[in-house]
Amino acid sequence: MKDWIIKEEGDSTTVDNIAKELNVDKVLANLLVQRGITNFDDAKEFFRPNLENLHNPYLMKNMDKAVERLEKAIADNEKILIYGDYDVDGTTSVALVYSYLKNYYDNLGFYIPDRYAEGYGISFKSIDFAKENDFSLVIALDCGIKAVDKIDYANTKNVDYIICDHHTPGNVIPNAVAVLDQKQDDCNYPYKELSGCGVGFKLLQAYSEKNNLPKEKLFSYLDLVVISIASDIVPITGENRVLAYFGLKELNKNPRLGLKSIIKIAGASDKNLTISDIVFKIGPRINAAGRINDANDSVKVLVAQTEETAEEFAKIIDNYNIERREIDLKITNQALAEIEENIELKDQKSTVLYNPNWHKGVVGIVASRLIEKHYKPTIVLTLSNGLITGSARSVQGFDLYAALDKCSDLFVNFGGHKYAAGISLKEENLEEFKQRFEKEVANTITEESLKQKIIVDSNLELSEITPKFYRILQQLCPFGPENMTPIFVSKNVINAGYTKRVGEDKSHLKLNISQNNSKVDGIAFGMGDFYDKIKTSKFEVCYNIEENHFRGNTSLQLMVRDIKVNLD
Repeated sequence: MKDWIIKEEGDSTTVDNIAKELNVDKVLANLLVQRGITNFDDAKEFFRPNLENLHNPYLMKNMDKAVERLEKAIADNEKILIYGDYDVDGTTSVALVYSYLKNYYDNLGFYIPDRYAEGYGISFKSIDFAKENDFSLVIALDCGIKAVDKIDYANTKNVDYIICDHHTPGNVIPNAVAVLDQKQDDCNYPYKELSGCGVGFKLLQAYSEKNNLPKEKLFSYLDLVVISIASDIVPITGENRVLAYFGLKELNKNPRLGLKSIIKIAGASDKNLTISDIVFKIGPRINAAGRINDANDSVKVLVAQTEETAEEFAKIIDNYNIERREIDLKITNQALAEIEENIELKDQKSTVLYNPNWHKGVVGIVASRLIEKHYKPTIVLTLSNGLITGSARSVQGFDLYAALDKCSDLFVNFGGHKYAAGISLKEENLEEFKQRFEKEVANTITEESLKQKIIVDSNLELSEITPKFYRILQQLCPFGPENMTPIFVSKNVINAGYTKRVGEDKSHLKLNISQNNSKVDGIAFGMGDFYDKIKTSKFEVCYNIEENHFRGNTSLQLMVRDIKVNLD
């Protein structure tokens, strides 16, 4: 059973003041106060994002050095290689920097490492490639902050690097020409949650400002930036909110050819795209190429200059995504079966699974799926190039990165965030790692972190769900981490007579509920078993509100997250 955690209400005086100043009801005013919006000026900045409010890129440590080296390369007609990780953040970063610079400079190439032959981050093979092909400057995006030995090697080859990363640095910073990463201890950049593509954007912003290039040209690439923000699950606050807001506008009104083809093949051309659409429809297709075969195909679709090329590569990556789904489902089922058969593993505070035959490209997805069923920090490992390698995912409130860091002496490679990380280690270290990781998790995780929670913004009466309420609610978009879609609870509701099971296997509920004579429809996926319990009993429903479009009609409905049947 999930715990419903209802957020503390905002200060009542502040809520009253915001309600009056903005002419909104108290439920909406409370949502704003909960999000730190406590006066009219805060509200204006929140509701009306402005590109003029982007931070000065030169506040980022080493930005002057990075721009200076880029300018020198262009002035001397050096070959520049744009390098990035094989996931969505990395490939959009490469597409962004490569496409933008291509407007002004031709002597460019791009390179995405092979997930299987080279692994994550800057590889020795790519440095050799740069040297052999006369690339004297490499701009590394969404990776590199821990590539100390690789950069030392590159320096012996006279290949310079500008690193644009957003991951947590180690104790030693690579000896590159310039390292841009807002998470460096001595970096005073005011916003710390940029994606890798966001850091690449700041480099281009600094370069364009110094060279008096039109801002509008750079801003037209924000469709790529918002895809990185959504797919890399970084907070949609502060500067990211501004970038995501205008990125969504670009994505909906004037997406580049490659994105237009992906949107079409995903069946989303006729709707107003949201962060959620990126996460579930666009991002997985871009990601699939690197998981199954070659992430260069993702860059090729994103930088396509003709409709024919865009459609060709959109089909290629869509086929990869179909294959990825099949592999992902098969491995998830195998992993779940393994957990069910292992009582000791079920009793542990963490899940670590290893199978040398599992597909390296989907282990991160599988780890996330396992958490849906067994809610605990989870690591899924496989064998690749003689090393055990894989992905780790965490649960709300538990710092996975810190726990892994305590075991870092066992790793060959390791990097990531609080909630997601990648590791590789030698086979002989696997058992010790399992034991030490479980011990670290058991000693530090709280019982609260092991309970699946739904964070609820507020109680709401069904009578308050009106078109005006929904319109204002939508102005809180774009929703994402730290500005999540508002979730409400309505109590003492009853079946209004037309609730029924739906779906081929009748596993879903089509709800028709009422409360004090106000009626609303809703959909509850996977909750068909509740039908007999709520048919004649009062119950509580936890949900977010969305529009339902059906046969030309638009109505509001509840997207139900959970149901609790009253016990009285």
